[in-house]
Amino acid sequence: MNGILGATGLVVIGYLLGALPIGLLVALLSGGADPRQAGSGRTGATNVLRTVGPAAAATVALLDLGKGVAAVLVARWLYQAGPAGSPEWVAAAAGLAAVIGHVRSVFIGFSGGRGMATFTGAMLAASPLAVAILLPVFLVVVWRWRFVSLGSVLVAVVAPVVAGVLSLAGQTSPAPFALAAGGAAVVTIAHRDNIARLRAGTERRLGR
Repeated sequence: MNGILGATGLVVIGYLLGALPIGLLVALLSGGADPRQAGSGRTGATNVLRTVGPAAAATVALLDLGKGVAAVLVARWLYQAGPAGSPEWVAAAAGLAAVIGHVRSVFIGFSGGRGMATFTGAMLAASPLAVAILLPVFLVVVWRWRFVSLGSVLVAVVAPVVAGVLSLAGQTSPAPFALAAGGAAVVTIAHRDNIARLRAGTERRLGR
């Protein structure tokens, strides 16, 4: 695939991959409740954990992460022609589209999850070093304060900084920075109700 039409097609594919309602499908196949009708109403792994259980949540987390990885890798593999470096930019755009698709899925009335797992998968494919730096931060925050939302928002906000530093250091192209910046915005906006509850002291901790 090449040119503007090819790039557009790959971005659309990225969106459709991200829009696959994995959380809903896993919950229903597991015999659990529709996550849209319980808890936060989201279809991500955290709400599936609360409404179905840990095994289903782990499956959802891995598959949602895989959507982001697949969107970036498919675009990188299939976009073969264009200006120098353009496959990386098309791949970054497809990864961002996957995050948007996860949050606003066309398959379930433009609802979805909060995008963190899919964002992580896209960044993993675009800049593994950035994820290696950010993942311990997320784990420490969640372990210490038991707020998945706090860890997600903090990592989302810091991700463009890490990706930008890596780009300036010559470790990656600027494309992962653009993906990180766009993905951070989408994920942070999707967590706006969590942020309000964190500020009010009413956010639920992991395990409650």
